[in-house]
Amino acid sequence: MPAVTVEDLLVLPRLPRPDAAAIDRPVRRIVTAHQQREGAGFLVRRPFPSAALPDADPFLLLDHVGETVYQPHEAKGAPWHPHRGFETVTYVIDGTVVHHDSNGGGGVIAGGDTQWMTAGSGILHDEVPSEEVLAKGGLSHGIQLWVNLPRTHKWAPPRYQDVRADRLRLLTSDDGGALVRLIAGGLGGHHGPGVTYTPIVYAHASLLPQAQLRTAWDPQFSAMVYVLQGSGNVGEDKRPVEEGQLALFGAGDAISVQAGPSQHSRTGQLEVLLLGGVPLREPIARYGPFVMNSQAEIRQAIEDYQQGRMGHVPAAHLDGGTP
Repeated sequence: MPAVTVEDLLVLPRLPRPDAAAIDRPVRRIVTAHQQREGAGFLVRRPFPSAALPDADPFLLLDHVGETVYQPHEAKGAPWHPHRGFETVTYVIDGTVVHHDSNGGGGVIAGGDTQWMTAGSGILHDEVPSEEVLAKGGLSHGIQLWVNLPRTHKWAPPRYQDVRADRLRLLTSDDGGALVRLIAGGLGGHHGPGVTYTPIVYAHASLLPQAQLRTAWDPQFSAMVYVLQGSGNVGEDKRPVEEGQLALFGAGDAISVQAGPSQHSRTGQLEVLLLGGVPLREPIARYGPFVMNSQAEIRQAIEDYQQGRMGHVPAAHLDGGTP
Protein backbone atom coordinates (compact mmCIF):
# COMPACT_ATOMS: atom_id res chain seq x y z
CA MET A 1 0.00 0.00 0.00
CA PRO A 2 1.82 3.14 -1.20
CA ALA A 3 -0.45 5.55 0.71
CA VAL A 4 2.45 6.86 2.82
CA THR A 5 4.10 4.29 5.05
CA VAL A 6 6.78 4.75 7.69
CA GLU A 7 9.30 2.07 8.67
CA ASP A 8 9.69 3.30 12.25
CA LEU A 9 6.49 4.65 13.79
CA LEU A 10 8.36 5.71 16.92
CA VAL A 11 10.00 8.65 15.11
CA LEU A 12 6.59 10.30 14.59
CA PRO A 13 4.79 12.71 16.92
CA ARG A 14 2.36 10.82 19.17
CA LEU A 15 -1.27 11.62 19.66
CA PRO A 16 -1.66 12.42 23.35
CA ARG A 17 -3.79 10.24 25.57
CA PRO A 18 -7.23 11.77 26.14
CA ASP A 19 -7.67 13.62 29.41
CA ALA A 20 -8.51 11.40 32.38
CA ALA A 21 -11.94 13.02 32.60
CA ALA A 22 -12.68 12.42 28.89
CA ILE A 23 -15.90 10.54 28.20
CA ASP A 24 -15.62 7.77 25.61
CA ARG A 25 -18.20 8.07 22.89
CA PRO A 26 -20.57 5.09 22.81
CA VAL A 27 -21.13 3.29 19.49
CA ARG A 28 -24.66 4.17 18.37
CA ARG A 29 -24.80 1.78 15.45
CA ILE A 30 -22.80 -0.29 12.99
CA VAL A 31 -23.74 0.15 9.32
CA THR A 32 -22.72 -2.35 6.64
CA ALA A 33 -22.11 -0.65 3.30
CA HIS A 34 -24.22 -1.75 0.34
CA GLN A 35 -22.65 -2.26 -3.09
CA GLN A 36 -23.61 -0.59 -6.36
CA ARG A 37 -22.24 0.44 -9.73
CA GLU A 38 -21.10 4.01 -10.35
CA GLY A 39 -19.49 6.03 -13.15
CA ALA A 40 -18.80 3.87 -16.19
CA GLY A 41 -19.57 0.73 -14.22
CA PHE A 42 -17.08 0.37 -11.38
CA LEU A 43 -18.26 -1.20 -8.13
CA VAL A 44 -18.37 0.82 -4.88
CA ARG A 45 -19.24 0.14 -1.27
CA ARG A 46 -21.49 2.89 0.11
CA PRO A 47 -22.25 3.10 3.85
CA PHE A 48 -24.11 6.39 3.35
CA PRO A 49 -26.47 7.64 2.19
CA SER A 50 -28.36 4.40 2.73
CA ALA A 51 -31.53 3.09 4.31
CA ALA A 52 -29.50 2.37 7.45
CA LEU A 53 -27.84 5.81 7.51
CA PRO A 54 -29.64 8.33 5.30
CA ASP A 55 -28.02 11.37 6.94
CA ALA A 56 -24.37 11.80 8.00
CA ASP A 57 -24.35 15.62 8.24
CA PRO A 58 -22.05 17.35 7.24
CA PHE A 59 -21.09 14.49 4.90
CA LEU A 60 -23.28 13.58 1.97
CA LEU A 61 -21.74 10.42 0.53
CA LEU A 62 -18.91 7.96 1.09
CA ASP A 63 -17.92 5.63 -1.76
CA HIS A 64 -15.23 3.01 -1.18
CA VAL A 65 -13.68 1.61 -4.35
CA GLY A 66 -12.28 -1.50 -2.71
CA GLU A 67 -8.99 -3.08 -3.61
CA THR A 68 -9.38 -4.25 -7.23
CA VAL A 69 -6.82 -5.63 -9.67
CA TYR A 70 -7.83 -4.55 -13.18
CA GLN A 71 -6.79 -6.44 -16.28
CA PRO A 72 -5.63 -4.47 -19.36
CA HIS A 73 -8.44 -2.31 -20.80
CA GLU A 74 -10.74 -3.21 -17.88
CA ALA A 75 -10.34 -0.16 -15.62
CA LYS A 76 -13.26 2.28 -15.54
CA GLY A 77 -13.68 5.84 -14.36
CA ALA A 78 -16.30 8.58 -14.03
CA PRO A 79 -16.81 10.34 -17.40
CA TRP A 80 -17.71 14.03 -17.66
CA HIS A 81 -20.40 15.12 -15.20
CA PRO A 82 -21.40 18.30 -13.31
CA HIS A 83 -21.41 19.19 -9.61
CA ARG A 84 -22.78 22.12 -7.61
CA GLY A 85 -23.16 22.94 -3.93
CA PHE A 86 -20.59 20.71 -2.19
CA GLU A 87 -17.02 19.37 -2.25
CA THR A 88 -15.76 16.07 -3.63
CA VAL A 89 -12.69 14.63 -1.89
CA THR A 90 -10.95 11.81 -3.78
CA TYR A 91 -8.30 9.93 -1.79
CA VAL A 92 -6.24 7.45 -3.82
CA ILE A 93 -4.65 4.66 -1.79
CA ASP A 94 -3.46 2.57 -4.74
CA GLY A 95 -3.48 3.30 -8.46
CA THR A 96 -3.53 6.45 -10.55
CA VAL A 97 -6.43 8.77 -11.42
CA VAL A 98 -6.36 11.51 -14.07
CA HIS A 99 -8.85 14.37 -13.78
CA HIS A 100 -9.90 17.29 -16.01
CA ASP A 101 -12.41 20.12 -15.62
CA SER A 102 -14.40 22.55 -17.71
CA ASN A 103 -12.13 25.44 -16.65
CA GLY A 104 -9.18 23.81 -18.40
CA GLY A 105 -7.65 22.44 -15.20
CA GLY A 106 -6.63 18.92 -14.37
CA GLY A 107 -3.91 16.73 -13.00
CA VAL A 108 -2.88 13.31 -11.79
CA ILE A 109 -3.34 11.84 -8.30
CA ALA A 110 -1.65 8.62 -7.23
CA GLY A 111 -0.90 6.57 -4.10
CA GLY A 112 -1.55 8.67 -1.00
CA ASP A 113 -2.68 11.79 -2.88
CA THR A 114 -5.97 13.61 -2.33
CA GLN A 115 -7.83 15.75 -4.86
CA TRP A 116 -10.09 18.20 -3.04
CA MET A 117 -12.54 19.80 -5.47
CA THR A 118 -14.87 22.54 -4.27
CA ALA A 119 -17.66 22.46 -6.86
CA GLY A 120 -19.29 25.53 -5.33
CA SER A 121 -21.30 27.41 -7.96
CA GLY A 122 -20.78 24.65 -10.51
CA ILE A 123 -18.21 22.84 -12.62
CA LEU A 124 -17.89 19.90 -15.02
CA HIS A 125 -15.16 17.33 -14.51
CA ASP A 126 -14.11 13.74 -15.10
CA GLU A 127 -11.98 11.22 -13.19
CA VAL A 128 -10.52 8.41 -15.27
CA PRO A 129 -7.72 5.82 -15.12
CA SER A 130 -4.37 6.84 -16.56
CA GLU A 131 -3.40 5.63 -20.03
CA GLU A 132 -0.85 3.31 -18.44
CA VAL A 133 -3.46 1.71 -16.18
CA LEU A 134 -5.84 1.35 -19.11
CA ALA A 135 -3.15 -0.33 -21.20
CA LYS A 136 -1.54 -2.53 -18.54
CA GLY A 137 -4.13 -2.87 -15.78
CA GLY A 138 -3.10 -2.75 -12.15
CA LEU A 139 -4.20 -2.35 -8.55
CA SER A 140 -6.79 0.28 -7.65
CA HIS A 141 -8.09 1.32 -4.23
CA GLY A 142 -9.61 4.64 -3.19
CA ILE A 143 -12.29 6.70 -1.49
CA GLN A 144 -14.57 9.50 -2.57
CA LEU A 145 -16.14 11.60 0.15
CA TRP A 146 -18.74 14.33 -0.47
CA VAL A 147 -18.66 17.18 2.05
CA ASN A 148 -21.63 19.53 2.15
CA LEU A 149 -21.09 23.27 1.88
CA PRO A 150 -22.99 25.65 4.17
CA ARG A 151 -25.57 27.86 2.51
CA THR A 152 -23.16 30.82 2.66
CA HIS A 153 -20.56 28.99 0.53
CA LYS A 154 -22.64 27.03 -1.97
CA TRP A 155 -21.98 29.69 -4.60
CA ALA A 156 -18.24 29.92 -3.93
CA PRO A 157 -16.04 29.85 -7.06
CA PRO A 158 -14.86 26.32 -7.93
CA ARG A 159 -11.36 25.47 -6.73
CA TYR A 160 -8.94 22.55 -6.40
CA GLN A 161 -6.56 21.52 -3.69
CA ASP A 162 -4.03 18.88 -4.66
CA VAL A 163 -3.01 17.43 -1.30
CA ARG A 164 0.05 15.36 -2.17
CA ALA A 165 1.03 12.36 -0.08
CA ASP A 166 4.20 14.05 1.18
CA ARG A 167 2.12 16.88 2.69
CA LEU A 168 0.01 14.67 4.97
CA ARG A 169 0.55 15.12 8.70
CA LEU A 170 1.89 11.80 9.95
CA LEU A 171 1.27 10.81 13.56
CA THR A 172 1.27 7.70 15.68
CA SER A 173 -0.93 6.51 18.52
CA ASP A 174 0.23 6.88 22.10
CA ASP A 175 1.25 3.17 22.15
CA GLY A 176 3.17 3.52 18.87
CA GLY A 177 1.07 0.83 17.17
CA ALA A 178 -0.89 2.92 14.67
CA LEU A 179 0.10 5.23 11.82
CA VAL A 180 -2.32 8.13 11.33
CA ARG A 181 -2.30 10.10 8.08
CA LEU A 182 -4.13 13.34 8.83
CA ILE A 183 -5.59 14.78 5.61
CA ALA A 184 -7.74 17.59 7.03
CA GLY A 185 -8.81 18.98 10.38
CA GLY A 186 -7.19 18.64 13.78
CA LEU A 187 -6.31 15.74 16.06
CA GLY A 188 -4.46 16.06 19.35
CA GLY A 189 -3.19 19.55 18.52
CA HIS A 190 -1.95 18.54 15.04
CA HIS A 191 -3.50 19.72 11.77
CA GLY A 192 -3.80 18.26 8.28
CA PRO A 193 -3.07 20.24 5.09
CA GLY A 194 -6.61 20.22 3.63
CA VAL A 195 -8.43 23.57 3.82
CA THR A 196 -12.15 23.18 4.47
CA TYR A 197 -15.20 25.45 4.40
CA THR A 198 -17.01 23.02 6.70
CA PRO A 199 -15.03 22.10 9.86
CA ILE A 200 -14.20 18.39 9.61
CA VAL A 201 -11.59 15.76 10.53
CA TYR A 202 -10.48 13.29 7.86
CA ALA A 203 -7.73 10.75 8.50
CA HIS A 204 -6.55 7.30 7.42
CA ALA A 205 -5.15 5.08 10.18
CA SER A 206 -3.28 1.77 9.94
CA LEU A 207 -3.21 -0.31 13.15
CA LEU A 208 -0.85 -3.20 13.79
CA PRO A 209 -2.52 -6.38 15.12
CA GLN A 210 -3.93 -5.77 18.63
CA ALA A 211 -2.87 -2.11 18.58
CA GLN A 212 -5.34 0.45 19.92
CA LEU A 213 -5.95 4.01 18.75
CA ARG A 214 -7.75 6.12 21.36
CA THR A 215 -7.82 9.83 20.72
CA ALA A 216 -9.60 12.93 21.95
CA TRP A 217 -12.40 14.07 19.64
CA ASP A 218 -14.04 17.49 19.48
CA PRO A 219 -17.42 17.10 21.25
CA GLN A 220 -19.02 19.44 18.68
CA PHE A 221 -18.08 17.07 15.85
CA SER A 222 -19.84 13.95 14.69
CA ALA A 223 -17.60 10.86 14.81
CA MET A 224 -17.36 7.81 12.55
CA VAL A 225 -14.89 5.02 11.82
CA TYR A 226 -15.07 3.22 8.46
CA VAL A 227 -13.17 -0.06 7.94
CA LEU A 228 -11.25 -0.15 4.67
CA GLN A 229 -9.58 -3.51 5.33
CA GLY A 230 -9.17 -5.92 8.21
CA SER A 231 -11.18 -6.39 11.39
CA GLY A 232 -11.22 -5.20 14.98
CA ASN A 233 -13.48 -3.48 17.47
CA VAL A 234 -14.63 0.05 18.28
CA GLY A 235 -15.71 1.91 21.38
CA GLU A 236 -15.41 1.21 25.07
CA ASP A 237 -17.70 -1.81 24.74
CA LYS A 238 -15.51 -3.21 21.90
CA ARG A 239 -18.16 -3.65 19.22
CA PRO A 240 -16.76 -5.87 16.42
CA VAL A 241 -16.28 -4.32 12.96
CA GLU A 242 -14.88 -5.57 9.67
CA GLU A 243 -14.20 -4.43 6.11
CA GLY A 244 -17.05 -2.42 4.62
CA GLN A 245 -18.61 -1.47 7.96
CA LEU A 246 -19.00 1.99 9.47
CA ALA A 247 -19.30 2.71 13.19
CA LEU A 248 -21.28 5.79 14.17
CA PHE A 249 -20.47 7.20 17.63
CA GLY A 250 -22.66 9.12 20.05
CA ALA A 251 -21.73 12.08 22.24
CA GLY A 252 -18.49 12.29 24.20
CA ASP A 253 -14.88 13.48 24.16
CA ALA A 254 -12.89 10.49 22.83
CA ILE A 255 -13.14 7.65 20.31
CA SER A 256 -11.29 4.35 20.16
CA VAL A 257 -10.61 1.59 17.65
CA GLN A 258 -8.58 -1.58 18.18
CA ALA A 259 -7.20 -4.09 15.69
CA GLY A 260 -7.89 -7.79 16.11
CA PRO A 261 -5.06 -10.24 16.89
CA SER A 262 -4.66 -11.27 13.24
CA GLN A 263 -5.30 -9.31 10.07
CA HIS A 264 -5.91 -10.82 6.65
CA SER A 265 -5.60 -7.58 4.69
CA ARG A 266 -2.84 -7.12 2.13
CA THR A 267 -0.99 -4.83 4.55
CA GLY A 268 -1.43 -7.15 7.53
CA GLN A 269 -3.00 -4.24 9.41
CA LEU A 270 -6.43 -2.84 10.25
CA GLU A 271 -7.04 0.04 7.83
CA VAL A 272 -9.69 2.59 8.86
CA LEU A 273 -10.92 6.08 8.07
CA LEU A 274 -11.59 8.49 10.93
CA LEU A 275 -14.33 10.97 10.01
CA GLY A 276 -16.26 13.71 11.72
CA GLY A 277 -17.49 17.25 11.35
CA VAL A 278 -19.73 20.02 12.63
CA PRO A 279 -23.29 19.26 11.50
CA LEU A 280 -24.67 22.08 9.34
CA ARG A 281 -28.31 21.37 10.24
CA GLU A 282 -29.53 23.11 7.09
CA PRO A 283 -32.23 21.99 4.65
CA ILE A 284 -30.86 19.62 1.99
CA ALA A 285 -32.26 19.30 -1.52
CA ARG A 286 -30.35 16.85 -3.70
CA TYR A 287 -30.64 15.61 -7.24
CA GLY A 288 -27.79 13.45 -8.50
CA PRO A 289 -24.67 15.64 -8.67
CA PHE A 290 -26.39 18.76 -7.25
CA VAL A 291 -26.88 19.42 -3.52
CA MET A 292 -28.56 22.69 -2.55
CA ASN A 293 -30.96 23.99 0.11
CA SER A 294 -34.22 24.07 -1.87
CA GLN A 295 -35.94 22.43 -4.83
CA ALA A 296 -35.98 25.81 -6.59
CA GLU A 297 -32.17 25.85 -6.42
CA ILE A 298 -32.07 22.30 -7.79
CA ARG A 299 -34.25 23.32 -10.75
CA GLN A 300 -31.93 26.26 -11.32
CA ALA A 301 -28.90 23.95 -11.22
CA ILE A 302 -30.43 21.64 -13.84
CA GLU A 303 -31.27 24.60 -16.09
CA ASP A 304 -27.82 26.14 -15.64
CA TYR A 305 -26.19 22.84 -16.56
CA GLN A 306 -28.41 22.36 -19.61
CA GLN A 307 -27.72 25.91 -20.76
CA GLY A 308 -23.96 25.50 -20.39
CA ARG A 309 -23.63 27.98 -17.53
CA MET A 310 -21.51 25.48 -15.54
CA GLY A 311 -19.01 25.32 -18.37
CA HIS A 312 -18.39 23.07 -21.36
CA VAL A 313 -16.30 19.99 -21.97
CA PRO A 314 -13.05 21.22 -23.59
CA ALA A 315 -12.82 20.42 -27.30
CA ALA A 316 -9.89 18.06 -26.71
CA HIS A 317 -12.19 15.81 -24.67
CA LEU A 318 -15.35 15.82 -26.78
CA ASP A 319 -14.62 12.33 -28.08
CA GLY A 320 -14.41 11.07 -24.49
CA GLY A 321 -10.70 10.44 -24.74
CA THR A 322 -7.82 11.57 -22.59
CA PRO A 323 -5.13 13.53 -24.45
